[in-house]
Amino acid sequence: MDKIRFKDACESVMSAARGQGGIGTFGEKTLHAVLKSYFEPDTDKHEIKVGSFIADIVNDNSITEIQTRSLNALRKKLSAFLEHSPVTVVYPLPKTKWLLWIDGKTGEVTKKRKSPRQGRICDAIHELYKIRPLMDHPNFRLCIVMIDIEEYRYLDGWSEDKKKGSTRYDRIPVDIAEEICFDSPADYLQFVLDDLQRQFTAKDYKNSSKTNLRTAQTALNILHYIGAVKRVGKLGNSYVYERAVEYKR
Repeated sequence: MDKIRFKDACESVMSAARGQGGIGTFGEKTLHAVLKSYFEPDTDKHEIKVGSFIADIVNDNSITEIQTRSLNALRKKLSAFLEHSPVTVVYPLPKTKWLLWIDGKTGEVTKKRKSPRQGRICDAIHELYKIRPLMDHPNFRLCIVMIDIEEYRYLDGWSEDKKKGSTRYDRIPVDIAEEICFDSPADYLQFVLDDLQRQFTAKDYKNSSKTNLRTAQTALNILHYIGAVKRVGKLGNSYVYERAVEYKR
């Protein structure tokens, strides 16, 4: 993680956006553009055709794909790229988020308000399930980037205050908080907290990670598929899991 390079990437992208009229007028969404500049400052290595698809970054015989929305949209491209060379999927998550609301009629923007919720890597679990069949490929690598962002949304929702169901306009990165990389099954044990016993169920995982049961089951499904945990029995209708590999935090 390089905070200085990240701030340089933010300034470069925002300067270009200001030259075109401000946020939302850049050729791509701001968060995606900043991450592309951060992971590869050389623009000659951006948007390179590989087979039938365009890769975000191609360098040193490897590909980097930045996905700021649904990972489901990446499946066909990723499947093709993995047969070509090593691929790093970069998936950003908000660590700290400030919300700003835009009045669609007047263009007025509210003062930013900090969300009380702090982002965690387990927020990526349901998206990762969409590419689970590709995650055990030897060329696959994942990088979750925790970012502090300002999120702009239109006041066009269906609720009385027009916030629920509203449209997101853009996300502006403010700082990078953490990069969490996954190169091997052992690395995925970063999704398993230390307070879990040697053997545990989805309910135990739920309590440890403070998620819901569906998220816990999905996480363990992924971790079992890629070989980070193993099933060693059942407790009633629930599988009992153990760590299948060792990870030193």
